[in-house]
Amino acid sequence: MFMKTVLADGQAEQQVIREMKARAAGARGDIEQIVRGVMADVQQRGWDAVVEYAERFDGKAPYIVEPKVLDDAYNACDPKLIAALEKAAANIRDYHEQMLVKTWEWNRSKGETLGQTVRGLSRVGIYVPGGTAAYPSSVLMNAIPAKVAGVGELIMVTPPTENMSNEVLAAAKIAGVDTVIAIGGTQAIAALTYGAGFIPQVDKIVGPGNAFVAAAKKLAFGTVDIDMIAGPSEVLVIADHTANPTYVAADLLSQAEHDKLASAVLLTDSMAQAQAISCEMERQAKQLPRWDIIKESVANYGCAIVFDDLKDACRMADVVAPEHLEVVTAAPRELLPYLHNAGAIFLGQYAPEPLGDYMAGPCHVLPTSGTARFFSPLSTDTFLKKTSVIEYTRDALESYAQDIIALAQSEHLDAHANSIAVRFAEENNDENR
Repeated sequence: MFMKTVLADGQAEQQVIREMKARAAGARGDIEQIVRGVMADVQQRGWDAVVEYAERFDGKAPYIVEPKVLDDAYNACDPKLIAALEKAAANIRDYHEQMLVKTWEWNRSKGETLGQTVRGLSRVGIYVPGGTAAYPSSVLMNAIPAKVAGVGELIMVTPPTENMSNEVLAAAKIAGVDTVIAIGGTQAIAALTYGAGFIPQVDKIVGPGNAFVAAAKKLAFGTVDIDMIAGPSEVLVIADHTANPTYVAADLLSQAEHDKLASAVLLTDSMAQAQAISCEMERQAKQLPRWDIIKESVANYGCAIVFDDLKDACRMADVVAPEHLEVVTAAPRELLPYLHNAGAIFLGQYAPEPLGDYMAGPCHVLPTSGTARFFSPLSTDTFLKKTSVIEYTRDALESYAQDIIALAQSEHLDAHANSIAVRFAEENNDENR
């Protein structure tokens, strides 16, 4: 069969999980060593180092892409593509406006006012890959939530390829990116991390990249914030006997075509369904341009597991914590309470994964390699900074004074206790005069 199919027996599930986790191995030691050297050099020498690495790896020094270039790229694109990008941008904006957290205030009791200020980060950098990869949808998915969150300045960096992608530049214009800078690789991440020349230091770096970019983002974390370290793409589909094999096969292939490390896994309660989907995958895959990639991806990281009960399939899905999780059953919402760990959940036969990639509105930048157990998708929250606000009157503070003093003294922090005590000691002294 095109995709290996096994009966659930505990060992089969664990083997699939091990194989999927193995794909997420960190950058090779030699890559990390190179990246560490570049990052340290840029931190020490600044702009001179950035220019040196850019000329070596990008072929030219960094430069700002003028707004007219973005306008020309926008006008050069197929109007149908522009219409699709505009529609996707509107949906992304609408969705993220619904989830935006705002500043709030609460009067807990007389004299006690508590709250939280919620503000967008001052400056964010978006990395956009160059070369043969051109993903305008990723520009929208990274930039628009940042704009909705109120980020003050949005800087996009992308390699200065000979023919910079019109589609990517058009997406930057639609998303409202403030500045586009032609620079790629580790040197771009280093410049955004430490600031160099006309490239300012940012508060956060988001966006996908190759192994060098991923390693650089990992090293940047702590000096600036990052979104996540993304691993290979993955989809897990839970399907029962009512699912259309043609649809499910197409959805599994939509992830397998990403690269040879992509994972496409089917969990079902029907052996006949598993076999039908596998046959349909092979039929469709042979007609696709990326057949060689798909064939290797499915052979190494594709699998169908047949369970007696789909609730057991849900338990496995929670352990895998996939990037994309499709539920294609007669009543998909009935399984939703059993599914806790996934980057995005797609319910029903008319909510395929590419809908989320391009048009629905939720961000397609999702946790991979099991990190959906504790990470969330990129969203407006990614670009917000929250600050606690505390305001008390004298009477309100006095009602807690002895409790605070007792807690501080229990930790042998006498200055903390004194900070409270002095506020009431002065009044006592006045009364005794």
